[in-house]
Amino acid sequence: MSDHPRVDGRWRALIAAIAVACLAAAGLVAGGQASAGTLSGTLYRDPDTQVVRWVAANPNDARTPVIRDRIASQPQARWMAVFKPDTVTSEVSSFVNAASAVNRTPVLSVYEITNRDCGGASAGGAPDLGQYQQWISKFAQGLSGRTAIVILETDSLALQTCLDGSALAARNQALTQAVQTIKSADPNAKVYLDGGHSAWNSATEQGSRLKAAGVQYADGFFTNVSNFQPLSNEAAYGRSIISYLQSQGISGKHQVIDTSRNGGAVGAQGDWCGDDNTDHRIGTYPTLDTGDQNIDGYLWVKPPGEADGCAYSAGSFVPDLAYDLARNAPDPPATSSPSPPQTPPPGGDACTATYQTVNSWGGGFQGQVSVKAGTSAINGWKLTFSLPSGVSINQLWNGTLTTSGSTATVTNTAWNGALAPGASVQVGFTATGTATSLSPTCAT
Repeated sequence: MSDHPRVDGRWRALIAAIAVACLAAAGLVAGGQASAGTLSGTLYRDPDTQVVRWVAANPNDARTPVIRDRIASQPQARWMAVFKPDTVTSEVSSFVNAASAVNRTPVLSVYEITNRDCGGASAGGAPDLGQYQQWISKFAQGLSGRTAIVILETDSLALQTCLDGSALAARNQALTQAVQTIKSADPNAKVYLDGGHSAWNSATEQGSRLKAAGVQYADGFFTNVSNFQPLSNEAAYGRSIISYLQSQGISGKHQVIDTSRNGGAVGAQGDWCGDDNTDHRIGTYPTLDTGDQNIDGYLWVKPPGEADGCAYSAGSFVPDLAYDLARNAPDPPATSSPSPPQTPPPGGDACTATYQTVNSWGGGFQGQVSVKAGTSAINGWKLTFSLPSGVSINQLWNGTLTTSGSTATVTNTAWNGALAPGASVQVGFTATGTATSLSPTCAT
């Protein structure tokens, strides 16, 4: 994944932010804490993100436990940011079907609009709007009627400084058509358009842009993607946009908020880049249980630890950035939803385990077991293997270890038990004794 946003926190409307705060304080914005929004269920954790791969490859890094437990463990958006028309359908289908197999809701961030980011650090997208619509049609086909959350084109409405009148009209038409294409192909898809954030455009201006781009056909709008505005500011801002839309005869729209980096103090207005070490921290952990009738979800759209493009290449994973975001954050809450039951497929190929010795030294060694799902998705796995005489495991990651005599048993953690068909996860350990070949067995 590359070239996704640096994103939208350029120097914008300080007056708008103050106005939203004043309205909220005065109780003049609609809505408030009530029942949750229109979505329910559990978000899907992508087992193949950059942070998951980094954790698996760096088990002995001092930063790994924090990054693993507070970032890699959480559901994040899958960015569709590389223009590959020939493969987009299969990529989307594989992703949403894997989520459906474990009864989870995936989040996809579509970032392919022509002239995206106005040629900035995340420039790219479809060569022209005609090819964009063809790509959107193929994307929509891949949804296969599954329930999914679609974050449609970050920055496309809040950032328009590079567009003249005709180009702006063409973009609005393209977004309207994109929403209709997705909703027509998959009525179960929840589609949200770009709402900027509370320190950028005013709610009236942003609401007007949303209306022009076809929000009446969408489920609502998203705010704060890749930015750092506090949750309370974003919620108040969203209510103001909803009120404006209602005044224009557009009702029933909801907000989703990116909380991946808004847990710290608000920086200077215009603070858009997360590639530095100012007080940027992960915010509310991802959930669809918001307790707010206007807000459908708190999502991690911008994957924490992936750069914005000012100091590092946009979209690249930077461990120091991830660690700085997570090191002062609380641990995520234990999930309250029971895992769905999973019946092993016929033939006993629910999962397989493969062992390799990674490294060895005098009196010890490092080993790794790859757990791979079979032809069906699994939700929970267990490894069992015998330890030779003189061998004992003293550290293990990506699993929970119990030993009884010479028998070692490793079970999945809360975040890596659900595997799509053919997906895998690595369990690593260090041990005392002489390196030897192990023969683990895997069961669901």
